[in-house]
Amino acid sequence: MTAMAHEPLTQEEVLLEGFLALDTPEGFRAELVEGEIVVTPPPDGDHEKYTSRIVRQVIRRSRTDMDFSGNKGLKLRSGGVCPKNHVVPDATFAPLDLDVFGSAGPWMPCDGIAMMLEVTSTKPTADREAKRRCYARAGIPHYLLVDRDTSQVTIFGDPRRDDYREHTTLPFGKSLTLPEPFGFDLETADFL
Repeated sequence: MTAMAHEPLTQEEVLLEGFLALDTPEGFRAELVEGEIVVTPPPDGDHEKYTSRIVRQVIRRSRTDMDFSGNKGLKLRSGGVCPKNHVVPDATFAPLDLDVFGSAGPWMPCDGIAMMLEVTSTKPTADREAKRRCYARAGIPHYLLVDRDTSQVTIFGDPRRDDYREHTTLPFGKSLTLPEPFGFDLETADFL
């Protein structure tokens, strides 16, 4: 029997294979963000409260009917020599008529996604910086960040290359206008 020569795996391929083979403990989630494997524990009650309040408003008040997925794995373009980013946002929104979540695999592309939602937790810098760049690089039109450390909510828009060109930040308690296709003022008074 003759042995076949194989091309050596690149560092990117080794990292991606290692990430996809992870067996994280129940409730934890693993992500591959800008070449770094990030594992986060289950969220606390306040994290879920903020997520729930926002999802409820988006579903009820958006001008465009929105579909929602919590903790859906997404594959996003990456920069440099990093493998594709594999992120698990707190919430992903897409127009209902696109049916982007129907028959999607565990890691789906981000085509048709209208907005990502992240609520900061144990690794707030990843949400503030790395994930923001990932979402912009992928061309996701809007990124909503609830920053519990600073008690602020930010909507990012107009993605260009590695970042968003526009953003509005307001303290908890103020109403934040979400642009089209949402087209309503997000209430944050009960975040206080």
